[in-house]
Amino acid sequence: MKKTETKKGASRRDFLKTGSLLGLGATLAPLSTAAALTKPAEIPLAGEEHAADAPPPPRSGTITLLQTTDVHCQIHPHDELFWENNGMVFRKTAGYAQLATLFDKVRKSNPDTFIVDTGDMFQGSELSVKTTGKAFVPILNALGYDLYLPGNWEVIYYKQAMQKLLGGLDAPKVCANMYHDLGDGKRGELVFPPYATWSRLGVKIGFVGLTDHLVPLRQSPNYSKGIIYTKPEESLAPWVQVLREQEQCDFVIVLAHLGLSQQIHLANLPVCEGVDYIFGGDTHERVREPIVCKFAKVVEPGAFGSFVGRLDLEIKDGKIVGERYELMEVDAKKYKPQKSVQQLIDTLEAPFVASINKVHGYSTVPLYRYFVVENTIDTLILDALDWRVNTDIVLSNGFRFCPPRNTGADGLAPITEGFIYDMLPVDSRIRTGTVTGQQILDWLEKELNNVFAKDASKRFGGWVVKFKGMEVEFNAFGEAGKRVQKVMVGNQPLDPARSYTIAACERDGDPETMLCRIPNVKNTVNTEFTLHQTMRDYLAANSPVTPRPRGYAKVLDAPQTLLTQVTGVEYAFR
Repeated sequence: MKKTETKKGASRRDFLKTGSLLGLGATLAPLSTAAALTKPAEIPLAGEEHAADAPPPPRSGTITLLQTTDVHCQIHPHDELFWENNGMVFRKTAGYAQLATLFDKVRKSNPDTFIVDTGDMFQGSELSVKTTGKAFVPILNALGYDLYLPGNWEVIYYKQAMQKLLGGLDAPKVCANMYHDLGDGKRGELVFPPYATWSRLGVKIGFVGLTDHLVPLRQSPNYSKGIIYTKPEESLAPWVQVLREQEQCDFVIVLAHLGLSQQIHLANLPVCEGVDYIFGGDTHERVREPIVCKFAKVVEPGAFGSFVGRLDLEIKDGKIVGERYELMEVDAKKYKPQKSVQQLIDTLEAPFVASINKVHGYSTVPLYRYFVVENTIDTLILDALDWRVNTDIVLSNGFRFCPPRNTGADGLAPITEGFIYDMLPVDSRIRTGTVTGQQILDWLEKELNNVFAKDASKRFGGWVVKFKGMEVEFNAFGEAGKRVQKVMVGNQPLDPARSYTIAACERDGDPETMLCRIPNVKNTVNTEFTLHQTMRDYLAANSPVTPRPRGYAKVLDAPQTLLTQVTGVEYAFR
Protein backbone atom coordinates (compact mmCIF):
# COMPACT_ATOMS: atom_id res chain seq x y z
CA MET A 1 0.00 0.00 0.00
CA LYS A 2 1.27 3.45 -0.85
CA LYS A 3 2.39 5.50 2.14
CA THR A 4 0.65 8.78 2.94
CA GLU A 5 2.33 11.49 4.98
CA THR A 6 0.58 12.47 8.19
CA LYS A 7 0.12 16.06 9.35
CA LYS A 8 3.38 15.93 11.33
CA GLY A 9 5.30 14.45 8.42
CA ALA A 10 5.51 10.91 9.73
CA SER A 11 4.47 8.09 7.44
CA ARG A 12 1.68 5.77 8.40
CA ARG A 13 4.28 3.08 9.10
CA ASP A 14 6.00 5.50 11.49
CA PHE A 15 2.66 5.83 13.23
CA LEU A 16 2.79 2.15 14.05
CA LYS A 17 6.22 2.58 15.62
CA THR A 18 5.43 5.52 17.91
CA GLY A 19 3.76 3.43 20.59
CA SER A 20 0.38 5.04 19.87
CA LEU A 21 -1.11 1.59 19.57
CA LEU A 22 -0.33 0.88 23.20
CA GLY A 23 -2.35 3.95 24.06
CA LEU A 24 -5.39 2.06 22.83
CA GLY A 25 -5.44 0.13 26.07
CA ALA A 26 -7.23 2.93 27.90
CA THR A 27 -10.03 2.91 25.38
CA LEU A 28 -10.63 -0.84 25.24
CA ALA A 29 -12.28 -3.28 27.58
CA PRO A 30 -9.72 -4.63 30.10
CA LEU A 31 -7.43 -7.25 28.58
CA SER A 32 -5.11 -9.66 30.33
CA THR A 33 -1.82 -8.99 28.58
CA ALA A 34 0.03 -5.98 27.29
CA ALA A 35 0.33 -7.64 23.91
CA ALA A 36 -3.43 -7.81 23.65
CA LEU A 37 -3.64 -4.02 23.93
CA THR A 38 -2.52 -3.67 20.34
CA LYS A 39 -5.31 -5.87 19.01
CA PRO A 40 -8.99 -5.55 19.95
CA ALA A 41 -10.72 -8.89 20.25
CA GLU A 42 -12.73 -10.03 17.27
CA ILE A 43 -16.46 -9.57 17.64
CA PRO A 44 -18.67 -12.67 17.70
CA LEU A 45 -22.22 -12.54 16.49
CA ALA A 46 -24.67 -11.44 19.19
CA GLY A 47 -25.51 -14.41 21.40
CA GLU A 48 -23.31 -16.84 19.46
CA GLU A 49 -20.90 -19.27 21.12
CA HIS A 50 -18.36 -21.52 19.43
CA ALA A 51 -17.22 -24.80 20.89
CA ALA A 52 -13.47 -25.31 21.10
CA ASP A 53 -13.69 -28.46 18.95
CA ALA A 54 -16.05 -26.96 16.36
CA PRO A 55 -15.13 -27.81 12.76
CA PRO A 56 -13.61 -25.05 10.60
CA PRO A 57 -16.27 -22.75 9.15
CA PRO A 58 -17.17 -23.16 5.49
CA ARG A 59 -15.20 -20.88 3.20
CA SER A 60 -17.88 -20.29 0.61
CA GLY A 61 -21.24 -18.61 1.02
CA THR A 62 -22.57 -15.13 1.76
CA ILE A 63 -21.72 -12.55 4.42
CA THR A 64 -24.54 -10.11 5.14
CA LEU A 65 -23.93 -6.67 6.64
CA LEU A 66 -26.94 -4.66 7.87
CA GLN A 67 -26.92 -0.97 8.83
CA THR A 68 -29.32 1.38 10.56
CA THR A 69 -28.66 5.01 11.44
CA ASP A 70 -30.35 8.16 12.76
CA VAL A 71 -33.30 6.33 14.30
CA HIS A 72 -33.63 9.24 16.75
CA CYS A 73 -35.51 7.20 19.38
CA GLN A 74 -38.50 6.48 17.14
CA ILE A 75 -39.65 3.20 18.67
CA HIS A 76 -43.04 2.85 16.93
CA PRO A 77 -44.14 2.63 13.28
CA HIS A 78 -44.82 6.06 11.84
CA ASP A 79 -45.88 7.80 8.65
CA GLU A 80 -42.91 8.02 6.28
CA LEU A 81 -42.65 10.42 3.36
CA PHE A 82 -41.55 9.21 -0.07
CA TRP A 83 -41.05 11.32 -3.19
CA GLU A 84 -42.63 9.43 -6.07
CA ASN A 85 -43.82 10.75 -9.46
CA ASN A 86 -42.92 14.31 -8.38
CA GLY A 87 -45.18 14.17 -5.36
CA MET A 88 -45.35 13.18 -1.70
CA VAL A 89 -46.52 9.68 -0.79
CA PHE A 90 -46.88 8.38 2.79
CA ARG A 91 -46.49 4.78 4.01
CA LYS A 92 -46.21 3.28 7.50
CA THR A 93 -42.65 2.18 8.28
CA ALA A 94 -40.25 1.42 11.12
CA GLY A 95 -40.64 0.51 14.79
CA TYR A 96 -37.94 -1.21 16.85
CA ALA A 97 -40.11 -4.32 17.31
CA GLN A 98 -40.51 -4.44 13.53
CA LEU A 99 -36.76 -4.00 13.06
CA ALA A 100 -36.23 -6.92 15.45
CA THR A 101 -38.39 -9.09 13.20
CA LEU A 102 -36.44 -8.04 10.12
CA PHE A 103 -33.11 -8.70 11.85
CA ASP A 104 -34.21 -12.15 13.03
CA LYS A 105 -35.48 -13.03 9.57
CA VAL A 106 -32.16 -12.11 7.99
CA ARG A 107 -30.14 -13.90 10.68
CA LYS A 108 -32.20 -17.08 10.26
CA SER A 109 -31.69 -17.04 6.51
CA ASN A 110 -27.97 -16.33 6.95
CA PRO A 111 -26.20 -16.86 10.30
CA ASP A 112 -23.18 -15.00 8.90
CA THR A 113 -24.89 -11.64 9.45
CA PHE A 114 -23.40 -8.60 11.16
CA ILE A 115 -25.52 -5.58 12.21
CA VAL A 116 -24.29 -2.04 12.90
CA ASP A 117 -25.85 1.27 13.90
CA THR A 118 -24.03 4.45 12.98
CA GLY A 119 -25.41 6.94 15.44
CA ASP A 120 -28.09 9.24 16.83
CA MET A 121 -29.61 6.54 19.01
CA PHE A 122 -30.40 8.55 22.15
CA GLN A 123 -31.96 11.84 20.98
CA GLY A 124 -35.30 12.61 19.45
CA SER A 125 -38.30 11.64 21.59
CA GLU A 126 -40.12 12.31 24.85
CA LEU A 127 -39.27 8.85 26.18
CA SER A 128 -35.60 9.60 25.64
CA VAL A 129 -35.77 12.98 27.37
CA LYS A 130 -37.80 11.70 30.34
CA THR A 131 -35.32 8.85 30.91
CA THR A 132 -32.19 10.72 29.70
CA GLY A 133 -31.77 8.00 27.10
CA LYS A 134 -31.72 5.10 29.55
CA ALA A 135 -34.89 3.48 28.17
CA PHE A 136 -33.15 2.83 24.88
CA VAL A 137 -30.26 0.78 26.24
CA PRO A 138 -32.35 -2.39 26.86
CA ILE A 139 -34.22 -1.89 23.57
CA LEU A 140 -31.02 -1.71 21.55
CA ASN A 141 -29.56 -4.66 23.44
CA ALA A 142 -32.69 -6.69 22.69
CA LEU A 143 -32.14 -6.18 18.96
CA GLY A 144 -28.67 -7.71 19.18
CA TYR A 145 -26.60 -5.16 17.32
CA ASP A 146 -22.98 -6.19 16.78
CA LEU A 147 -21.27 -2.78 16.63
CA TYR A 148 -22.06 0.91 17.23
CA LEU A 149 -20.74 4.33 16.23
CA PRO A 150 -21.66 7.44 18.28
CA GLY A 151 -23.46 10.12 16.27
CA ASN A 152 -23.48 13.89 16.65
CA TRP A 153 -26.49 13.80 19.01
CA GLU A 154 -25.10 11.14 21.38
CA VAL A 155 -23.76 14.06 23.47
CA ILE A 156 -27.29 15.41 24.10
CA TYR A 157 -27.07 14.55 27.83
CA TYR A 158 -23.39 15.57 28.06
CA LYS A 159 -20.18 13.58 27.94
CA GLN A 160 -20.48 11.44 31.07
CA ALA A 161 -24.02 10.38 30.26
CA MET A 162 -22.95 9.54 26.70
CA GLN A 163 -20.21 7.29 28.02
CA LYS A 164 -22.63 5.51 30.38
CA LEU A 165 -25.35 5.09 27.76
CA LEU A 166 -22.98 3.67 25.18
CA GLY A 167 -21.20 1.68 27.87
CA GLY A 168 -24.50 0.00 28.73
CA LEU A 169 -24.80 -1.43 25.24
CA ASP A 170 -23.72 -5.05 24.93
CA ALA A 171 -21.88 -4.62 21.63
CA PRO A 172 -18.60 -2.74 21.14
CA LYS A 173 -18.36 0.90 20.07
CA VAL A 174 -15.76 2.40 17.73
CA CYS A 175 -14.68 5.96 16.98
CA ALA A 176 -11.23 7.09 15.87
CA ASN A 177 -11.65 10.86 16.20
CA MET A 178 -13.12 11.51 19.68
CA TYR A 179 -10.56 12.20 22.41
CA HIS A 180 -10.74 13.06 26.08
CA ASP A 181 -10.00 16.76 26.64
CA LEU A 182 -7.36 17.05 29.37
CA GLY A 183 -7.75 20.82 29.55
CA ASP A 184 -5.93 23.71 27.88
CA GLY A 185 -6.45 22.02 24.54
CA LYS A 186 -4.44 18.94 25.52
CA ARG A 187 -5.68 15.76 23.88
CA GLY A 188 -5.89 12.58 25.92
CA GLU A 189 -6.78 9.04 24.93
CA LEU A 190 -9.53 8.08 22.53
CA VAL A 191 -12.96 7.91 24.19
CA PHE A 192 -13.73 4.67 22.32
CA PRO A 193 -11.57 2.09 20.50
CA PRO A 194 -10.85 3.24 16.95
CA TYR A 195 -11.63 -0.02 15.20
CA ALA A 196 -12.93 -3.57 15.44
CA THR A 197 -12.64 -6.73 13.33
CA TRP A 198 -14.91 -9.67 12.53
CA SER A 199 -14.24 -12.87 10.56
CA ARG A 200 -16.50 -15.26 8.70
CA LEU A 201 -16.01 -17.79 5.88
CA GLY A 202 -12.29 -17.13 5.89
CA VAL A 203 -12.82 -13.39 5.29
CA LYS A 204 -11.76 -10.79 7.84
CA ILE A 205 -13.61 -7.46 7.89
CA GLY A 206 -12.32 -4.34 9.63
CA PHE A 207 -14.48 -1.47 10.87
CA VAL A 208 -13.10 1.97 11.75
CA GLY A 209 -15.37 4.69 13.16
CA LEU A 210 -15.51 8.43 12.40
CA THR A 211 -18.06 10.87 13.79
CA ASP A 212 -18.77 14.51 12.98
CA HIS A 213 -15.95 16.76 14.14
CA LEU A 214 -18.25 19.81 13.94
CA VAL A 215 -20.36 18.72 16.93
CA PRO A 216 -19.16 21.63 19.15
CA LEU A 217 -20.46 24.06 16.50
CA ARG A 218 -23.59 22.23 15.37
CA GLN A 219 -24.85 21.30 18.82
CA SER A 220 -25.00 23.43 21.95
CA PRO A 221 -21.32 23.80 22.92
CA ASN A 222 -21.71 22.48 26.48
CA TYR A 223 -23.07 19.13 25.27
CA SER A 224 -19.64 18.01 24.05
CA LYS A 225 -17.56 19.77 26.70
CA GLY A 226 -14.66 17.52 27.66
CA ILE A 227 -14.26 16.03 24.17
CA ILE A 228 -11.79 16.98 21.45
CA TYR A 229 -12.74 16.00 17.91
CA THR A 230 -10.30 15.66 15.04
CA LYS A 231 -11.10 15.95 11.36
CA PRO A 232 -11.93 12.65 9.64
CA GLU A 233 -9.22 13.09 7.01
CA GLU A 234 -6.64 13.48 9.80
CA SER A 235 -7.79 10.38 11.67
CA LEU A 236 -8.43 7.73 9.04
CA ALA A 237 -5.32 6.65 7.12
CA PRO A 238 -3.25 5.24 10.04
CA TRP A 239 -6.10 3.00 11.17
CA VAL A 240 -6.79 1.78 7.67
CA GLN A 241 -3.15 0.73 7.50
CA VAL A 242 -3.49 -1.05 10.85
CA LEU A 243 -6.50 -2.94 9.54
CA ARG A 244 -4.93 -3.80 6.20
CA GLU A 245 -1.36 -4.57 7.25
CA GLN A 246 -1.42 -5.55 10.93
CA GLU A 247 -4.89 -7.07 11.18
CA GLN A 248 -4.66 -8.36 7.59
CA CYS A 249 -8.28 -7.51 6.82
CA ASP A 250 -9.70 -8.50 3.46
CA PHE A 251 -12.42 -5.83 3.53
CA VAL A 252 -12.48 -2.44 5.31
CA ILE A 253 -15.58 -0.44 6.16
CA VAL A 254 -15.66 3.08 7.60
CA LEU A 255 -18.61 3.61 9.92
CA ALA A 256 -19.23 7.33 9.51
CA HIS A 257 -21.60 9.91 10.93
CA LEU A 258 -20.49 12.85 8.81
CA GLY A 259 -23.28 13.52 6.33
CA LEU A 260 -23.49 12.25 2.76
CA SER A 261 -21.68 15.20 1.19
CA GLN A 262 -18.74 14.89 3.55
CA GLN A 263 -18.69 11.11 3.21
CA ILE A 264 -18.45 11.42 -0.59
CA HIS A 265 -15.72 14.02 -0.14
CA LEU A 266 -13.79 11.67 2.16
CA ALA A 267 -14.18 8.74 -0.23
CA ASN A 268 -12.46 10.80 -2.94
CA LEU A 269 -9.41 11.63 -0.80
CA PRO A 270 -6.18 9.57 -0.84
CA VAL A 271 -6.54 9.01 2.93
CA CYS A 272 -9.42 6.70 2.02
CA GLU A 273 -7.17 4.39 0.03
CA GLY A 274 -7.69 0.85 1.31
CA VAL A 275 -11.34 1.45 2.28
CA ASP A 276 -14.00 -0.54 0.47
CA TYR A 277 -17.18 1.07 1.80
CA ILE A 278 -18.30 4.01 3.89
CA PHE A 279 -21.46 3.16 5.85
CA GLY A 280 -22.66 6.71 6.44
CA GLY A 281 -25.15 8.60 8.53
CA ASP A 282 -26.24 12.03 9.81
CA THR A 283 -28.04 13.59 6.82
CA HIS A 284 -30.86 11.02 6.60
CA GLU A 285 -30.21 10.47 2.89
CA ARG A 286 -31.55 7.32 1.21
CA VAL A 287 -28.83 5.83 -0.98
CA ARG A 288 -30.34 3.00 -2.99
CA GLU A 289 -27.32 2.36 -5.22
CA PRO A 290 -23.79 2.70 -3.78
CA ILE A 291 -22.15 5.97 -4.81
CA VAL A 292 -18.87 4.99 -6.43
CA CYS A 293 -16.07 7.41 -5.52
CA LYS A 294 -12.35 7.36 -6.27
CA PHE A 295 -11.31 5.24 -3.29
CA ALA A 296 -14.51 3.81 -1.76
CA LYS A 297 -18.23 3.34 -2.23
CA VAL A 298 -20.63 5.33 -0.07
CA VAL A 299 -24.07 4.38 1.26
CA GLU A 300 -26.51 5.88 3.78
CA PRO A 301 -29.79 4.21 4.84
CA GLY A 302 -32.24 7.01 5.59
CA ALA A 303 -33.52 7.68 9.11
CA PHE A 304 -36.04 6.91 11.87
CA GLY A 305 -35.73 3.13 11.41
CA SER A 306 -37.62 3.34 8.11
CA PHE A 307 -34.81 1.64 6.18
CA VAL A 308 -32.04 -0.89 6.63
CA GLY A 309 -29.02 -0.89 4.38
CA ARG A 310 -27.98 -4.40 3.32
CA LEU A 311 -24.66 -5.37 1.77
CA ASP A 312 -24.20 -9.02 0.76
CA LEU A 313 -20.67 -10.21 0.05
CA GLU A 314 -20.39 -13.38 -2.01
CA ILE A 315 -17.54 -15.59 -0.78
CA LYS A 316 -15.89 -18.43 -2.67
CA ASP A 317 -12.97 -20.37 -1.18
CA GLY A 318 -12.35 -17.61 1.34
CA LYS A 319 -12.28 -14.85 -1.30
CA ILE A 320 -14.77 -12.06 -1.98
CA VAL A 321 -16.01 -12.61 -5.53
CA GLY A 322 -19.12 -10.44 -5.65
CA GLU A 323 -21.36 -7.99 -3.81
CA ARG A 324 -24.97 -6.78 -3.80
CA TYR A 325 -26.43 -3.74 -2.02
CA GLU A 326 -30.04 -2.80 -1.38
CA LEU A 327 -31.96 -0.34 0.74
CA MET A 328 -34.63 -2.33 2.56
CA GLU A 329 -37.85 -0.50 3.43
CA VAL A 330 -39.10 -1.51 6.87
CA ASP A 331 -42.73 -1.84 5.87
CA ALA A 332 -44.76 -1.95 9.09
CA LYS A 333 -47.33 -4.23 7.42
CA LYS A 334 -44.73 -6.67 6.15
CA TYR A 335 -42.68 -6.90 9.34
CA LYS A 336 -44.93 -7.69 12.29
CA PRO A 337 -43.65 -6.61 15.73
CA GLN A 338 -41.55 -9.15 17.59
CA LYS A 339 -43.54 -9.90 20.73
CA SER A 340 -40.71 -9.84 23.27
CA VAL A 341 -39.34 -6.52 22.00
CA GLN A 342 -42.81 -5.01 21.80
CA GLN A 343 -43.50 -6.06 25.39
CA LEU A 344 -40.22 -4.49 26.48
CA ILE A 345 -41.10 -1.24 24.70
CA ASP A 346 -44.58 -1.18 26.23
CA THR A 347 -43.15 -1.71 29.72
CA LEU A 348 -40.54 1.02 29.36
CA GLU A 349 -43.02 3.48 27.88
CA ALA A 350 -45.89 2.77 30.29
CA PRO A 351 -45.06 5.50 32.87
CA PHE A 352 -45.03 8.14 30.14
CA VAL A 353 -47.56 6.94 27.58
CA ALA A 354 -50.42 9.18 28.78
CA SER A 355 -48.24 12.26 28.39
CA ILE A 356 -46.79 11.12 25.05
CA ASN A 357 -50.26 10.60 23.56
CA LYS A 358 -51.88 13.78 24.92
CA VAL A 359 -53.22 15.79 21.98
CA HIS A 360 -52.63 19.57 22.05
CA GLY A 361 -53.99 20.41 18.61
CA TYR A 362 -54.32 19.43 14.98
CA SER A 363 -52.85 20.32 11.61
CA THR A 364 -54.88 20.33 8.41
CA VAL A 365 -51.76 19.51 6.35
CA PRO A 366 -49.15 16.75 6.71
CA LEU A 367 -46.24 17.66 8.97
CA TYR A 368 -42.78 16.91 7.61
CA ARG A 369 -39.16 18.08 7.62
CA TYR A 370 -37.58 16.67 4.45
CA PHE A 371 -37.17 19.58 2.05
CA VAL A 372 -33.95 21.58 2.09
CA VAL A 373 -35.57 25.01 1.92
CA GLU A 374 -38.96 25.01 3.70
CA ASN A 375 -41.09 22.46 5.59
CA THR A 376 -44.42 22.42 7.38
CA ILE A 377 -42.92 21.46 10.76
CA ASP A 378 -40.63 24.48 10.69
CA THR A 379 -43.43 26.75 9.53
CA LEU A 380 -45.45 25.59 12.55
CA ILE A 381 -42.55 26.36 14.91
CA LEU A 382 -42.02 29.81 13.35
CA ASP A 383 -45.71 30.62 13.57
CA ALA A 384 -45.71 29.73 17.27
CA LEU A 385 -42.61 31.83 17.95
CA ASP A 386 -44.01 34.78 16.04
CA TRP A 387 -47.28 34.47 17.96
CA ARG A 388 -45.46 34.48 21.29
CA VAL A 389 -42.88 37.27 20.89
CA ASN A 390 -43.05 40.74 19.37
CA THR A 391 -39.92 40.88 17.21
CA ASP A 392 -39.28 41.82 13.59
CA ILE A 393 -37.89 38.39 12.72
CA VAL A 394 -38.07 34.93 14.32
CA LEU A 395 -35.51 32.22 13.55
CA SER A 396 -35.31 28.44 13.83
CA ASN A 397 -32.50 25.98 13.14
CA GLY A 398 -32.54 23.83 10.00
CA PHE A 399 -32.98 20.57 11.89
CA ARG A 400 -33.62 17.29 10.05
CA PHE A 401 -34.90 15.07 12.85
CA CYS A 402 -38.61 14.29 13.47
CA PRO A 403 -40.53 11.74 11.41
CA PRO A 404 -43.49 12.96 9.34
CA ARG A 405 -47.10 12.85 10.44
CA ASN A 406 -49.81 12.56 7.78
CA THR A 407 -53.41 13.65 8.06
CA GLY A 408 -56.00 10.96 8.77
CA ALA A 409 -59.40 10.19 7.29
CA ASP A 410 -60.76 13.28 9.06
CA GLY A 411 -58.21 15.48 7.29
CA LEU A 412 -56.34 16.22 10.51
CA ALA A 413 -52.90 15.31 11.86
CA PRO A 414 -52.87 15.18 15.69
CA ILE A 415 -50.08 17.13 17.37
CA THR A 416 -49.36 15.31 20.61
CA GLU A 417 -47.01 16.06 23.48
CA GLY A 418 -44.78 13.31 22.14
CA PHE A 419 -44.72 14.91 18.70
CA ILE A 420 -43.72 18.25 20.22
CA TYR A 421 -40.71 16.43 21.71
CA ASP A 422 -40.04 14.82 18.31
CA MET A 423 -39.94 18.28 16.72
CA LEU A 424 -38.09 19.95 19.60
CA PRO A 425 -36.33 17.43 21.89
CA VAL A 426 -34.63 20.26 23.80
CA ASP A 427 -37.08 22.59 25.53
CA SER A 428 -34.91 25.67 25.14
CA ARG A 429 -35.79 29.14 26.34
CA ILE A 430 -36.66 31.82 23.79
CA ARG A 431 -34.01 34.54 23.56
CA THR A 432 -34.49 37.96 21.93
CA GLY A 433 -31.97 40.55 20.78
CA THR A 434 -31.08 43.26 18.28
CA VAL A 435 -28.92 43.01 15.14
CA THR A 436 -28.17 45.22 12.16
CA GLY A 437 -29.25 44.47 8.62
CA GLN A 438 -25.60 43.90 7.73
CA GLN A 439 -25.31 41.25 10.44
CA ILE A 440 -28.35 39.50 8.98
CA LEU A 441 -26.84 39.57 5.48
CA ASP A 442 -23.50 38.21 6.69
CA TRP A 443 -25.27 35.52 8.70
CA LEU A 444 -27.47 34.47 5.79
CA GLU A 445 -24.44 34.07 3.52
CA LYS A 446 -22.64 31.99 6.13
CA GLU A 447 -25.66 29.77 6.80
CA LEU A 448 -26.28 29.20 3.08
CA ASN A 449 -22.63 28.25 2.62
CA ASN A 450 -23.01 25.75 5.48
CA VAL A 451 -25.65 24.00 3.37
CA PHE A 452 -24.43 24.49 -0.20
CA ALA A 453 -20.64 24.97 -0.01
CA LYS A 454 -18.89 23.74 -3.16
CA ASP A 455 -16.27 22.20 -0.89
CA ALA A 456 -18.35 19.42 0.66
CA SER A 457 -16.07 19.27 3.71
CA LYS A 458 -17.38 22.71 4.70
CA ARG A 459 -21.05 21.72 4.73
CA PHE A 460 -22.89 21.39 8.02
CA GLY A 461 -25.43 18.64 8.48
CA GLY A 462 -28.61 20.71 8.56
CA TRP A 463 -30.96 22.29 6.05
CA VAL A 464 -31.41 25.98 5.31
CA VAL A 465 -32.07 27.90 8.52
CA LYS A 466 -35.73 28.92 8.88
CA PHE A 467 -37.18 32.40 9.42
CA LYS A 468 -40.40 34.43 9.49
CA GLY A 469 -40.78 38.19 9.17
CA MET A 470 -38.17 38.16 6.43
CA GLU A 471 -38.30 37.05 2.80
CA VAL A 472 -35.06 35.96 1.13
CA GLU A 473 -34.27 35.06 -2.48
CA PHE A 474 -30.98 33.25 -3.06
CA ASN A 475 -28.92 31.12 -5.43
CA ALA A 476 -28.13 27.83 -3.71
CA PHE A 477 -25.26 27.03 -6.05
CA GLY A 478 -23.95 30.54 -6.48
CA GLU A 479 -20.64 32.00 -5.37
CA ALA A 480 -19.90 31.95 -1.66
CA GLY A 481 -20.70 35.31 -0.09
CA LYS A 482 -22.86 36.32 -3.06
CA ARG A 483 -25.77 33.89 -2.86
CA VAL A 484 -28.32 36.28 -1.36
CA GLN A 485 -30.09 38.25 -4.09
CA LYS A 486 -32.90 39.96 -2.22
CA VAL A 487 -34.06 40.39 1.37
CA MET A 488 -37.32 41.99 2.47
CA VAL A 489 -38.34 42.71 6.06
CA GLY A 490 -41.88 43.89 6.68
CA ASN A 491 -42.41 44.58 2.97
CA GLN A 492 -39.35 46.83 2.90
CA PRO A 493 -35.86 46.06 1.53
CA LEU A 494 -33.41 45.07 4.25
CA ASP A 495 -31.42 48.13 5.34
CA PRO A 496 -27.82 47.16 6.29
CA ALA A 497 -27.58 50.13 8.66
CA ARG A 498 -30.90 49.61 10.43
CA SER A 499 -31.38 47.62 13.62
CA TYR A 500 -33.89 44.75 13.74
CA THR A 501 -35.23 42.73 16.66
CA ILE A 502 -34.90 38.95 16.41
CA ALA A 503 -35.91 35.90 18.44
CA ALA A 504 -34.70 32.30 18.52
CA CYS A 505 -33.85 29.67 21.12
CA GLU A 506 -30.83 29.88 23.37
CA ARG A 507 -28.15 27.18 23.14
CA ASP A 508 -26.43 25.73 26.18
CA GLY A 509 -22.90 27.12 26.25
CA ASP A 510 -23.31 29.92 23.73
CA PRO A 511 -22.27 33.44 24.82
CA GLU A 512 -25.15 35.70 25.83
CA THR A 513 -24.44 37.72 22.70
CA MET A 514 -24.96 34.71 20.38
CA LEU A 515 -28.33 33.88 18.85
CA CYS A 516 -28.88 31.16 16.22
CA ARG A 517 -25.14 31.34 15.42
CA ILE A 518 -25.31 35.14 14.92
CA PRO A 519 -22.47 36.69 16.98
CA ASN A 520 -22.42 40.09 18.67
CA VAL A 521 -26.17 40.34 19.15
CA LYS A 522 -27.10 43.34 21.30
CA ASN A 523 -29.73 43.69 24.02
CA THR A 524 -30.15 39.93 24.43
CA VAL A 525 -32.82 38.77 26.88
CA ASN A 526 -33.81 35.26 27.87
CA THR A 527 -37.58 35.43 28.02
CA GLU A 528 -39.77 33.46 30.42
CA PHE A 529 -41.08 31.33 27.53
CA THR A 530 -39.81 27.92 26.51
CA LEU A 531 -40.32 26.27 23.13
CA HIS A 532 -42.59 23.50 24.40
CA GLN A 533 -44.89 25.76 26.41
CA THR A 534 -45.05 28.18 23.50
CA MET A 535 -46.13 25.38 21.17
CA ARG A 536 -48.77 24.13 23.61
CA ASP A 537 -50.18 27.63 24.14
CA TYR A 538 -50.15 28.40 20.42
CA LEU A 539 -52.04 25.24 19.57
CA ALA A 540 -54.55 25.84 22.37
CA ALA A 541 -55.33 29.25 20.89
CA ASN A 542 -55.10 28.45 17.17
CA SER A 543 -55.81 24.75 16.47
CA PRO A 544 -56.43 23.48 13.87
CA VAL A 545 -53.42 25.05 12.15
CA THR A 546 -52.40 25.04 8.49
CA PRO A 547 -48.62 25.62 8.42
CA ARG A 548 -47.99 25.45 4.69
CA PRO A 549 -44.59 26.79 3.54
CA ARG A 550 -45.06 30.40 2.48
CA GLY A 551 -42.02 31.14 0.41
CA TYR A 552 -40.09 33.06 3.06
CA ALA A 553 -36.98 31.42 1.57
CA LYS A 554 -37.01 31.19 -2.22
CA VAL A 555 -34.28 29.35 -4.11
CA LEU A 556 -33.70 30.76 -7.59
CA ASP A 557 -31.46 28.14 -9.19
CA ALA A 558 -33.05 24.91 -7.96
CA PRO A 559 -36.56 23.53 -7.34
CA GLN A 560 -38.33 24.75 -4.21
CA THR A 561 -38.90 21.02 -3.56
CA LEU A 562 -35.15 20.35 -3.36
CA LEU A 563 -34.71 17.20 -1.25
CA THR A 564 -30.93 16.95 -0.98
CA GLN A 565 -27.87 19.18 -0.91
CA VAL A 566 -25.80 16.50 -2.67
CA THR A 567 -24.74 17.29 -6.24
CA GLY A 568 -22.33 15.93 -8.83
CA VAL A 569 -23.11 12.23 -8.33
CA GLU A 570 -25.80 9.78 -9.44
CA TYR A 571 -28.15 10.18 -6.51
CA ALA A 572 -31.74 11.28 -5.93
CA PHE A 573 -33.71 11.26 -2.68
CA ARG A 574 -36.92 9.28 -2.96
